[in-house]
This record gives sequence, C-alpha cells and structure tokens, in this order.
Amino acid sequence: MDTSVQSILADLIRFDTTSRHSNLQLIEWVQAYLQSFGVTARLTFNDEGSKANLFARIGASDLAVVMLSGHTDVVPVDGQAWSSDPFELTDKGDGRCYARGSADMKGFIACVLARVPDFVALASAGRLRQGIGIALSYDEEVGCLGVGRLIAGLQQDGVEVAGCIVGEPTSMLPVIAHKGIAHYRCQITGRAAHSSLTPQGVNAIEFAARLITHIRKLADTEASFGQRQALYDVPFTTLQTGVIQGGVACNIVPKDCEFLFECRWLPADSAERFILSVKEQAKSLLLEMRTIAPEADIVIEQVVHSPAFESQAGSAVREYVSQLCGCEGGKGVAYSTEAGWFSQAGIACVVLGPGNIEQAHRPDEYIEIAQLQACYDWLGRLATALCWH
Repeated sequence: MDTSVQSILADLIRFDTTSRHSNLQLIEWVQAYLQSFGVTARLTFNDEGSKANLFARIGASDLAVVMLSGHTDVVPVDGQAWSSDPFELTDKGDGRCYARGSADMKGFIACVLARVPDFVALASAGRLRQGIGIALSYDEEVGCLGVGRLIAGLQQDGVEVAGCIVGEPTSMLPVIAHKGIAHYRCQITGRAAHSSLTPQGVNAIEFAARLITHIRKLADTEASFGQRQALYDVPFTTLQTGVIQGGVACNIVPKDCEFLFECRWLPADSAERFILSVKEQAKSLLLEMRTIAPEADIVIEQVVHSPAFESQAGSAVREYVSQLCGCEGGKGVAYSTEAGWFSQAGIACVVLGPGNIEQAHRPDEYIEIAQLQACYDWLGRLATALCWH
C-alpha cells in the first residue's frame, strides 16, 4: 500500500487527543499539511479556544462538495492494559496497526489526507465536477459537542454540501441508519441518619435502586414487546444504567446518590416517552420520601444528546457509496455518530470507514492494514466518480 497512509497515521496517533485534552496540535499539523498542497483550512473554536474544528475544500468555490468527515478526539486509555504504547503506532507484523484511535477514527483521517495530493491534482486540472470537503471535529466522544459549530461555520460561509461520508469504522461497509443516544444524570437527596435509626432517615441509594429498577423494566418491556426494525444489529430501543455512586459508610443511612443512565432509540421512536415515565416514577417516589424528609429531592438532567440518523434514499452520496461499494442499501447500528447532526442540518450522509467498531475503545485497539488499503483505494475511486468523464 501507499506507505504515506501509515506515516500520516503514525503522526496523528502521536497527538494525545483524548477528549479531556486540547486537539489544537493535531489540527495545526493538519492545517500545515494541507497548506503544503495549497489547500486553505478554516477553523472554528470552542468557547475557551482550546479546541478546534477544521474544514477545507478542494475544487472551485462554486462547486457543491462531497464532504469527508472525521472526529479528532479519542477515548481515554486509563485503567486499560496495553501491550504497547497507545500513542505510538505499532506494527507487530500481524497485518495490524495498534494504537489508540487507529480504528476510531484516525485511520480514516489518514487515508483522506494521503489522498490530498491526488485530489489537488484533479482540481488543478479542472476535472472535478464536485468539490471535495475535509471536515474534522472535536469532542465527538463526549457527546458530539464540536460538530454543531462546524456545521454553523459551513452555513455561515455558504458552503453547499452535496453529501457527507462520516468515516467511522464500518469495515468499509455502508451504514445508512443508527440510533439516537441520550445520557441523563439523576441526583437523589434523602436524609442521613445513624443506621440503627433507619426509620428516621431517607436512604438515597435505596430510592435510586427503585428508580433504576423502573428503568430496567422499561428496557425489558421494549426488548419483549417494543417495535422492531430488522435493519439494526440491536433491533429495538434500549435503556441501561451505567454509573452509580453514593453513601459514605455502611453504618450511615446515605443522604446522597447519583447515577447516570442512557437511552438508545430507533429513528422512528423517541427518548422522551421513556424519560417521561422515569420522571413520573421519580415524582411518585419523591412523595414517599417527603413524608419523612420534606427537604428530599430527585433531579434528572440530560447531559448528552445525539440524534438518530437515517440516510436519504436516492441521495447523491448514497448513490456514490452504493456504486463504489458494489452494494445496495446498507445496515443500521446501535452506536451513534455525527451523521445524526449532519442529517438534522439537511446534509445527506452515509457512514463508511476502515476498521471494525468492535476494536473501538478497547485496549490494544487496532486497524488492519488491509482496511487502510481498502479505504485508500475507495477514496481514489470516489475522486474519479466526482470527475467529468
């Protein structure tokens, strides 16, 4: 394969862009790389100026662009047992490249950047009938926080987007739909007491457990009786509790408990009906709690929201993908991507990229070199499809 892909990927990996850190060094590196080929990039920043999105277009400014989109942040490696440095690309001779972000999703970004010289050559020769856009975002892994400003920047600049390919790891098979996801924080305040006098206290953990049980029952009902969409690997809406903390000692009735739960809903469904049910149950529990402790409270707040996504049948980008992948349609998945936000903004999308989603977020994350080659080759065919013939 073209060794520039692995070389670029190794450079991208060395930037520790875990979401809690800045991504500016990576963005500035990409900006300089693009500039070396005469491509100007526009940056949009977060409020603190510590993170940035990047958008660059190749081709005449009056051409609608087919956008190649990826996120620059990665998940933490804390507590994971890695057999090699997660921020150094490691080729162990087994056909795989190991590193944090190799699959999710710097592999795709490296393939796109490796193709920039070819894209620029086509544009310089006047062969492109549609432009090629490169879009990189920040903070996708913590709730798709950056993509909104990226989209706003495109709208402000009047960029016409003919379609968007979001390069999440799909083993180079098209994903045409995914679920929405929302995370909620529930804070329960009871009343502390000595554990020998439990009737005088309100046990926040126990009331949290009753609310969590209600969430579990909602999930079980959906699994047994909820609507199904065969397109998806998990064909129904799901709910689950992922984090809980509370209490200070076993001989103290706990005053406080906090837990986080999520809902992943099908595009035809809505998270709201489940959250209303949880809030109604919380209201009932709170009445019981306040018979003993009038100061008791239950507060539920949304902390993450990413919309569901369904691609537009017949859209240009979907036709390109079908033609170049030699397949019709695609599959739906339970995980979420920035495609939901692009789609909500009226931009037709398909999710397609190298690597397997099963490797994402795991220790010894890897991407197969054959997948990088397949993506690199596919991008070459896409560029040809965007040319005058």
